[in-house]
Amino acid sequence: MSDLSIRQLEIIAAARESGRVAVEDLARRFEVTPQTIRKDLNDLCDRRLMSRVHGGAVVASGVENLSYEARRFVASEEKRAIGRAAAALIPNRSSLFINIGTTTEEVANALTGHENMLVITNNLNVAMQLYRLESFEVIVAGGPVRRADGAVVGTSAVELIRQFKVDMAVIGVSAIDEDGSLLDFDYREVRVAQAIIENARRVILVADRSKLERSAPVRIAHLGQIDTFVTDSLPSLRLRELCRESNISLIETLPDRAATEDGADG
Repeated sequence: MSDLSIRQLEIIAAARESGRVAVEDLARRFEVTPQTIRKDLNDLCDRRLMSRVHGGAVVASGVENLSYEARRFVASEEKRAIGRAAAALIPNRSSLFINIGTTTEEVANALTGHENMLVITNNLNVAMQLYRLESFEVIVAGGPVRRADGAVVGTSAVELIRQFKVDMAVIGVSAIDEDGSLLDFDYREVRVAQAIIENARRVILVADRSKLERSAPVRIAHLGQIDTFVTDSLPSLRLRELCRESNISLIETLPDRAATEDGADG
């Protein structure tokens, strides 16, 4: 990266710190035109150092994920809306799995008004959000804790999950490929997510549209194994068609989108 400009190096540093950078914000910060910033971002993307998203860019993440704290800043408002919409699909007196992810944590936040819930999770952040609620029973999968994000991973977590058959699962992913593959970075977490999908009667995928602009190396499952997909918007015509073909209930939370696409009852 020695041939990068000082401004480009600072753009990368800003993206690593906050998770995402916006063209207009960078233009103001460096006192240059938005066109200049777009040229910088395009150059960084051509070098596979960053990935473009609507209105800006994120650090490229084909092999290594962004830090968990940085991911909290990416599409934060969209994730909150997705969390509320997903929680609205879950009735009181339900049993459910919730896996690791900043979007699944927003679902947990939105569940706090529910009653008589059984939650099994490998996400210590979710457990900390919910264990104080009197009408919630929270079970945490055992095993090694991934220091980066508080995920419990490994064979012990998989074995505990397989002891249950729950009403619903709420899962997040790191990336969604155009062919419908659901992807992540850590094969240990992938094994947990696969066990969650296999042992839930209904699976709700929660992911904002930026996951369509990213890549990750490990395959969790296919979109066709999901019952409901809650997102802010789904611009991919191919994935929309996959949802229709697989009878997946597609829920989009952006106000200018239809709330629900053709699919299963959701």
